[in-house]
Amino acid sequence: MEQNTPKIPKIISVANQKGGVGKTTTAVNLATALSAVGQRVLLLDLDSQGNATTGLDIRRSQIEGSVYEVLFGDISPLQSAMKTKVPNLHVIPSSIHLSGAEIELVSTENREFKLRNALRQTMPYDYIIIDCPPSLSLLTLNAFVASDSILVPLQCEFYALEGLSHLVKTIERVKTHFNPVLDIQGIVLTMYDPRNKLSAQVAEEVRNHFGEKVYNTVIPRNVRLSEAPSHGLPAIVYDMKCAGSQAYIQLAREVIAREKTSPNNGPKNDDVPSVRVNAA
Repeated sequence: MEQNTPKIPKIISVANQKGGVGKTTTAVNLATALSAVGQRVLLLDLDSQGNATTGLDIRRSQIEGSVYEVLFGDISPLQSAMKTKVPNLHVIPSSIHLSGAEIELVSTENREFKLRNALRQTMPYDYIIIDCPPSLSLLTLNAFVASDSILVPLQCEFYALEGLSHLVKTIERVKTHFNPVLDIQGIVLTMYDPRNKLSAQVAEEVRNHFGEKVYNTVIPRNVRLSEAPSHGLPAIVYDMKCAGSQAYIQLAREVIAREKTSPNNGPKNDDVPSVRVNAA
């Protein structure tokens, strides 16, 4: 396949209804890491807080078309996609209007399929990564209906499994009623602190319960991951050598490897290229 040949991209939602679990950090850095290993990626910021947008140094004054306009069919995804400092990575920015989109969607015909109808077309990307809101809302439902799979960031804390069980039930309902191909692509353990016995206990319990669904890669607590957004950069660009960045690069490799084992899904590269990230 030629590098610029349009195709229907693989769509992965990064979702967890609990806030503060590293969801946006995972969406931004996974998208960057996939770009760094040669994939063409579109990051869609579906959270009205817009942290993924600002974390890629996209300012509101630069935005001409946002995910809100894409959702309601005013513009196409390609018209709203903006270049970032990362080669091969574009973003559809968030908008403050998303905060009212929930109310507007309630009375909209086929409201669950709005995002799917917008995204299910040929585009010059290998992956679309959706940063979902931290709630099980109509926006999140739209993301699930549009997606091929869901990646769940799971913080290594006491209540992690309880929240995950609610999410799994929601995914099963969406699979039954709206999107029969939807599945959990994987669960990634975040904010892991090896000095904390609780982190190890939670990790063991999640792996015992979900088995191979849990990625081998674990994202550690890392100050550079927290610092990077304030500089408008993904951590992988801000400090590629830090433990957090290296973990997300390894996660990207796992994501690609899992897609290769799924028939007719994702890129078919026999080898994952070496990592190259140079901010524009």
